[in-house]
Amino acid sequence: MIATIVDWSALLDVVLYSLAAGIGVTIAFSLAILGGTRFSVTRRDQRVVEAVGYATLTVVALGVSAAAIVLGIVVMTAK
Repeated sequence: MIATIVDWSALLDVVLYSLAAGIGVTIAFSLAILGGTRFSVTRRDQRVVEAVGYATLTVVALGVSAAAIVLGIVVMTAK
């Protein structure tokens, strides 16, 4: 019986999870930047309802980004 050196299933899982996390965090932070810039423009133009929507988008997207960072640190330090 030949021993397996590489666990291909585990390696594929790591690659897929890393890809999903990288794309997800990038999209979340991009939405935070979009919300922040649009918030300042709509607030300057005195469009209050749109400004509140963009501010909410900014806060939620930054929260998702921060949660992803905290989760990554917790997972790395768990072992």
